Amino acid sequence: MRNLLFKISYNGSNYHGYQVQQNALAVAEVLQNAIEQVLKVREDIVGCSRTDTKVHANCFYFHMKTQANIPPERMVVAMNCHLPDDIAVLECIEVPLEFHARYHCIGKEYLYQIWNSQIKNPFLQNLAYHYPYPIDVEMLDQAGQALVGTHDFKAFCAAGGKEMETVRTIHSFSVTREKDMVSITICGDGFLYHMVRIIVGTLLEIQSGRIPKDGIADIIQSKNRRFAGPTARPEGLYLNRVIYGGEWFGKA
Repeated sequence: MRNLLFKISYNGSNYHGYQVQQNALAVAEVLQNAIEQVLKVREDIVGCSRTDTKVHANCFYFHMKTQANIPPERMVVAMNCHLPDDIAVLECIEVPLEFHARYHCIGKEYLYQIWNSQIKNPFLQNLAYHYPYPIDVEMLDQAGQALVGTHDFKAFCAAGGKEMETVRTIHSFSVTREKDMVSITICGDGFLYHMVRIIVGTLLEIQSGRIPKDGIADIIQSKNRRFAGPTARPEGLYLNRVIYGGEWFGKA
């Protein structure tokens, strides 16, 4: 038995998230279909995370235990031959049998892209959120620093979230601009249901003046979802980086 770890990226526009759905197409189902084409057997796969409908991934990992003896580098080429253009396998390595793509993840980084122009960009349809009003990047970057640290983020968890423990640690937060593209980047040890999108919605409420620019600390303290902003649209969100301890890759 071997344990193969795959690094992939995908455009989530056509999918109802990563996790297999009963009545909708998901990224995991497409991956399993491609694996079946290559190995002639349908293997179970385990992803590093869930992503919502229409959310993208610049970096995503899944592992698969298999009896197949095909070399990892050949799996990359073979899988890509059977995958649609909006999903790509970037890398495949063999890892210890006990490695788990989800449980051994120690951190994630998310990126939210906002096209900040009065004129929409047709080439960014479903790839960035169009916000036509002015954004003060420096102000939002400063406002969001209140997120950094270990806090109870219950106020930033959507109804329907199954997490019993709502304390998370945010390692870094930034808002930057390159011409008309505003990027919100947030890295932490884990995230609650819709947490990043609610943070983005809250920042845009701060931009509009409906929430004070120093209001994030009070929202965290409230532990009440109604004090945070609305949930931002999914198409601007990317799982940007997945972090594992170096000990696992040292054993690969």
